[in-house]
Amino acid sequence: MLLHIDSSADPTADSVTRRLTAHFARAWQERHGVTDYRHRDLTTTPVPPLTGAYTTLGRRVEREGFVPPAKVPALVESPAEAREWELTLPLITELAAADTVVLGIPMYNFSVPAALKAWIDRVTFPGAFAHPDTGESLLADTRVVAVMARGGAYGPDTGRESLDFQTPYLKAWSGRLGIRPDHLHLVVAELTRVDVLPQLAGREAAAAASLAAARARLVALAAA
Repeated sequence: MLLHIDSSADPTADSVTRRLTAHFARAWQERHGVTDYRHRDLTTTPVPPLTGAYTTLGRRVEREGFVPPAKVPALVESPAEAREWELTLPLITELAAADTVVLGIPMYNFSVPAALKAWIDRVTFPGAFAHPDTGESLLADTRVVAVMARGGAYGPDTGRESLDFQTPYLKAWSGRLGIRPDHLHLVVAELTRVDVLPQLAGREAAAAASLAAARARLVALAAA
């Protein structure tokens, strides 16, 4: 299954990440079919931020060791905890069912959007993706295609690489879930605000090349 997640606050076609994730999804469906596909828009259907009841339930689950999601309700002790689990379980189930996940991630203030962070916080529930007997990750074979768009440039030759908090964060988070490093694909389109930021004038060709390279890589990844 392909799980397609958009997190851009811009719901229109002006969003570069939405255009790119849609490009990947179309290419994927051409190869794999249109039925085994799920789209989640974190802007039109936001994931609620965590509450104290979530963290309390999470700590209780951690003390029990590797508890599979099916056994979590037995550890729920209040209506507030039950509500948090009700909000969380569908997201965990959806991610567990996916063979490939494509994430649309615009850079907001050097990092990921709050809408995506809320989803990440919920699905990263203690033990949700750990095998109950071995503790090994159930997501070891899951592919994650992270599609990032940045208004400026943050590559190694820009002097701004240290301001890129998307890449290290996504690597750390996916690794924490047990997704293999070779299954995390970071696809970046840079200089996407070249049309509106005066300081980027003259870099139109570089922006177009970055976008074209991102599109081409997504087609290749969809076909893999």
